[in-house]
Amino acid sequence: MAPTHVLRCCQRGLAWIPVIFIALVVCWSYYAYVVELCLFTIPDVGEKIVYLLFFHLSFIMFVWSYWKTIFTRPANPSKEFCLPKAEKERYEKEERPESQQEILWRAATSLPLYTRTGAGAIRYCDRCQVIKPDRCHHCSACDMCVLKMDHHCPWVNNCVGFSNYKFFILFLAYSLVYCLFIAATVLQYFIKFWTLCRRKSAENCPKNELPDNHAKFHVLFLFFVAAMFCISILSLFSYHLWLVGKNRSTIEAFRAPVFRTGSDKNGFSLGFRKNIAQVFGDQKKYWLVPVFTSQGDGLTFPTRLVNADAEQATVTLHPEPNKSAAEVPVSPLSESQNRLLSNNQHANNIDDHLANNTLKSAESETITISMESES
Repeated sequence: MAPTHVLRCCQRGLAWIPVIFIALVVCWSYYAYVVELCLFTIPDVGEKIVYLLFFHLSFIMFVWSYWKTIFTRPANPSKEFCLPKAEKERYEKEERPESQQEILWRAATSLPLYTRTGAGAIRYCDRCQVIKPDRCHHCSACDMCVLKMDHHCPWVNNCVGFSNYKFFILFLAYSLVYCLFIAATVLQYFIKFWTLCRRKSAENCPKNELPDNHAKFHVLFLFFVAAMFCISILSLFSYHLWLVGKNRSTIEAFRAPVFRTGSDKNGFSLGFRKNIAQVFGDQKKYWLVPVFTSQGDGLTFPTRLVNADAEQATVTLHPEPNKSAAEVPVSPLSESQNRLLSNNQHANNIDDHLANNTLKSAESETITISMESES
């Protein structure tokens, strides 16, 4: 027990190394820009004031969003997604996966669950012992289930999910602005230092040019660091903007969520504007401020009905023989609808599933299943 506890503490301590590294780089960049560039290098007072004003504005927003991304605790499933004590004991005693799934299906009758595993089973986390809500995944680094998990980011030592995804996007945006501003304003002095003041003696430098002092090395290195971070952050920021526009997480971009009729990578997409509002909220005045304004509770998400295509026509995991195709809407749901189907329809689907598994009536409508049963 003791060695495991010590090892876990060491792992938690080492996980802060990337964050400490970023913090040190930011602190050095502040010193290099404010002291070495603005105070010691730039001769014009008006230029100093303008540069310092915009620099501190971008610096404050960058640090604020970075802080919120790091220290906002990931949202976890609520207690309603935990199995009741009696059902939990039955689940742990059962050895057959089929019996365990029936227990989970019964427990899920009152839950708004519309995504499933690739095999059509209820998504359950044995580690956290909870039924996973839609878009929820278990993070091995945080050792917890995270609502609308996107990924675990070592640079913030935190799991990026429903509670801090907006902060993460703003962190990327303001860090990009911060680096671009530094690179753009330092460029002219970088060129002067690089081309005109490489001589060791200040007497050999042309008049009215910058002296060859210790500020030179800070300015040169500051430009290289800012340019390097610009390139890396720009690609990551562009990718996440694309994800926001599609209303997907990084996990869903690589593995599409599975609904009743099969997997659909656009299952949660409501259109570009509504997808943006899902992350940033309805009030545009708060979009650029690192305060939580995301829509919903992280447990349920508005979504459109998944239309089965030709390739998925032979995979029907849970039949609904009494429902005609004309009754299924094909347009996206309105904003007020926060469920894929109503709770009554959801309960009926689960009851049909349990009835098909237990009664196995020969009178039910024949369903074509792509997986062959064992002989």
